[in-house]
Amino acid sequence: MMTIRPAGERGHARHGWLDSRHSFSFGQYYDPRHMGFGPLRVINEDRVAAGAGFPTHGHADMEILSYVLDGELEHRDSIGSGAVIRPGELQRMSAGTGIRHSEFNPSRERPVHFLQIWIEPESTGLPPGYEQKRFRVAEEPGRLHLIASRDGRDDTLTVHQDVAIYAATLRPGDEVRHALAPDRGAWVQVARGDVVLDGQLLRTGDGAAVRGAEGLTLTGGSTAPGEILLFDMAMS
Repeated sequence: MMTIRPAGERGHARHGWLDSRHSFSFGQYYDPRHMGFGPLRVINEDRVAAGAGFPTHGHADMEILSYVLDGELEHRDSIGSGAVIRPGELQRMSAGTGIRHSEFNPSRERPVHFLQIWIEPESTGLPPGYEQKRFRVAEEPGRLHLIASRDGRDDTLTVHQDVAIYAATLRPGDEVRHALAPDRGAWVQVARGDVVLDGQLLRTGDGAAVRGAEGLTLTGGSTAPGEILLFDMAMS
């Protein structure tokens, strides 16, 4: 069964320097029908104005990932990590027992556009941690790239939950298939462009939850390349 979460029905917050679209309930946006999917708790599509950002604040017991689409995002935290995240890179911050961090757009000229993702960890009280890696998703289109996994296999980021995260750029005519075990579900998030999921057209910002299927098939849209994230996760 597939359930589509249309982009235009997401929550929306605008704070001058920040334009944010929420696939699930977040902050002042609350919808009991959209509280997450399995351990996937947050997908926010954020645009941060030049020179602006999130000042230092705290988190605990959450896996927080940032996937930059355009521009740059600067990260600093209380465990000494500091880096600039660019397109093609994924960052994972394990909040664990507690961490404080800030996220800023270091550019004085252009906004940064990124997806912020929160995943509930499989256990609480983990040590805080940080990872960042670059993946060749744009350079190698037409296939699923594993970018994060529970065990960090194949040089991916480690997420402390039974979740495998894939990214893909799909050109018109490209097709990829992904098998699902009986006890697992999938969430597909369209970062940009158009894709077709099992015959259903999805556009920029759309999401789709898949349950009770043996797998799924994704093909590129008819005009421009589409970029997606696919979350394969255990469902409780």
